[in-house]
Amino acid sequence: MISTDTWIADHFDDEVRFLQQLVRIPTDTPPGNNTPHADRTAELLTQLGFEAEKHAVPAADVQAAGMQSITNLIVRHRFSEDGPTIALNAHGDVVPPGEGWTHDPYGAEIDNGKLYGRASAVSKSDFATYTFALLALKNSGLPLRGAVELHFTYDEEFGGELGPGWLLAQGLTKPDFLIAAGFSYQVVTAHNGCLQMEVTLHGLASHAAYPTTGVDALQAANKLLTALYAYNDVLKTRRSAVPGITHPYLNVGRIEGGSNTNVVPGKVVLKLDRRMIPEENPAEVEAEVRVLIESTVARSPGIRLEIKRLLLAHPMTPLPGAAPLVAALQKHGEAVFGEPIPTSGTPLYTDVRLYTAQGVPAAIYGAGPRTVLESNAKRADEHLDLADLQRATQVVAHALAELLQPQ
Repeated sequence: MISTDTWIADHFDDEVRFLQQLVRIPTDTPPGNNTPHADRTAELLTQLGFEAEKHAVPAADVQAAGMQSITNLIVRHRFSEDGPTIALNAHGDVVPPGEGWTHDPYGAEIDNGKLYGRASAVSKSDFATYTFALLALKNSGLPLRGAVELHFTYDEEFGGELGPGWLLAQGLTKPDFLIAAGFSYQVVTAHNGCLQMEVTLHGLASHAAYPTTGVDALQAANKLLTALYAYNDVLKTRRSAVPGITHPYLNVGRIEGGSNTNVVPGKVVLKLDRRMIPEENPAEVEAEVRVLIESTVARSPGIRLEIKRLLLAHPMTPLPGAAPLVAALQKHGEAVFGEPIPTSGTPLYTDVRLYTAQGVPAAIYGAGPRTVLESNAKRADEHLDLADLQRATQVVAHALAELLQPQ
């Protein structure tokens, strides 16, 4: 019998190489052509002694969601026929790298103990954390019960419905607990929800020399933007009681419109993001936003309005059954990192909500620094401290071993 810590230390170079190979395969979403990464990940998992099930999402569903290809992976390792099944989920899709990098975003270069690259921290890192934590248990000789599943999915950036949501809807998995990709110095037990909408204002284009013959959609959009941003003053008064989460917020992230400089704009499209705190009701939030938009646009004569919901991600709130999972992660996190590991919420929204909506108790924990900003996630020079990777792998292995102990 070998301790999991010893096994992880002895194989840490292999774990780093595994992560480097994952980072070097782009999974920019959009465009979302992610099956090649899943295929390569499955090959690497096979080389490590696992059987990786490939679950391809139908092309029509993927394309309707605005992506090109998705193949989700499940690895199942059973220690005994009885006992709980614990799933470990991380996503491989990422936002495009953008500008300003001083390291190759797909080079997986190691500099001063840090591995640089897009998704090195969020969340290909936890492909490695979870794979090698399971390998450590598998090779430890510990008498364990139950099973561990690895869920590696590819739709988090577009909402997760074709990632974990699809696996759950197809009946391909029904775990008793879930640990999902996170950072090393806190256990996240709650997160914000998110409503995303596309708002189209139709006016009437006309020559700029004859503006009265048109209906200016941009002027109407300007009034709407003013109302939407004023709405944030109201939202700031709605405070969350969850540590790490403050208040709701609305952001307009994209504006398109007009055809030329000398043409009165006949059409403007806004895409907005309304974050909701765990205490809010998603249906009520959507109704409130729609009323605000409709009442504002109604004050612009001649404008026809279209509102399309792009995403409604419910907040995650703790389920009572998650207490043993959270306690195990906190206990072993403190033992490995030498400091208390608090529970908190995050203003992000994640795929975890899709599991908790099915009644699966969950916690968010994995490899990474104290905050998203420290890792440069979704910004230039995203990176992961390799010491955090090794220690998070130890914590996950210890927590799994505790939860899978024979009764």
